[in-house]
Amino acid sequence: MPLSPLFAAAALAFPLHPPAPPSPATTSFAQLKTLVGTWRDAGNAGSPLRIRFYLTAGNSVLVEEWTARGRQHSMTVYHRDGMALLATHYCPKGNQPRMAYQPASPGIRFTFRDATNMEHAADSHQHELAFDLSDPARPVRSEVYRSGEGDEPDRLVLERVPDTAPARP
Repeated sequence: MPLSPLFAAAALAFPLHPPAPPSPATTSFAQLKTLVGTWRDAGNAGSPLRIRFYLTAGNSVLVEEWTARGRQHSMTVYHRDGMALLATHYCPKGNQPRMAYQPASPGIRFTFRDATNMEHAADSHQHELAFDLSDPARPVRSEVYRSGEGDEPDRLVLERVPDTAPARP
């Protein structure tokens, strides 16, 4: 016997199973999207380094692009892979480490998964990457480069570059 239109409408309005909450990777990707814009080293406002975050591919990919004096330096691409969140770093060293999201508190953390164009595990490569977004005006980007000589941690506090584009009418 078919459902009455009234019962069918009620079933749609009140589903038996509420939607699942977003996964930590989904939430973290949404937080990373708040970085869209151009940033600089807060501790060295005169530095030519600029870090620009922008969305592409229907807002499903976040690109982090580093430039210095207008010249490209490196790029990291963040995207979902099912329930996972990945970061692929395109390094000036010529390798491309892929890092996978790891739940962390506080912040967002990626750890080494594998790499392309890396002959030996001792080759210098980005091994960890993390963001502390607890202060939206001054996010902190941390990374660890690993080589046969050990780990090299680095930490960068970011501040937005003021928008100098003319106002739109």
